[in-house]
Amino acid sequence: MRHDAEHLHHLLMDVVRTAEFALMADVVPGRAMSMSQLFAIHELDFHAGMSQRELAERLGLEKSSVSRLVADLEADGLVVRERDPGNRRLYRLEITAAGRKLHRKAAEVLHARYEAWASAMSEEERDGLAKGLPALLRVMKA
Repeated sequence: MRHDAEHLHHLLMDVVRTAEFALMADVVPGRAMSMSQLFAIHELDFHAGMSQRELAERLGLEKSSVSRLVADLEADGLVVRERDPGNRRLYRLEITAAGRKLHRKAAEVLHARYEAWASAMSEEERDGLAKGLPALLRVMKA
């Protein structure tokens, strides 16, 4: 089995491409969502009151991209922007009840997919991923 950088590069690119389609297809039936939108909903469900700048930092996206993303989520009734009472130039982002419900449903669907994928692998394969993925994340973040 090949473990050189080029081979790993191709495998990771394939994982990223496949994940976008396999994870996001019908996560919320009747609603198309991007991975970035789902990550934003997730962050706002657990970290209420973030500014758009803080959300951009957490997502690793440009402020302009997050501005458009938040506007779309707001138009869909999943997020509201409220003026920061301590700094009227800032908006604080709050997830709505509909956004929280969508996040919970999406999490259930995604967890079921992860369970199905994990159960389709051998114990040795799962152990290899459990050992290799944290190492990859560690070096990527360094």
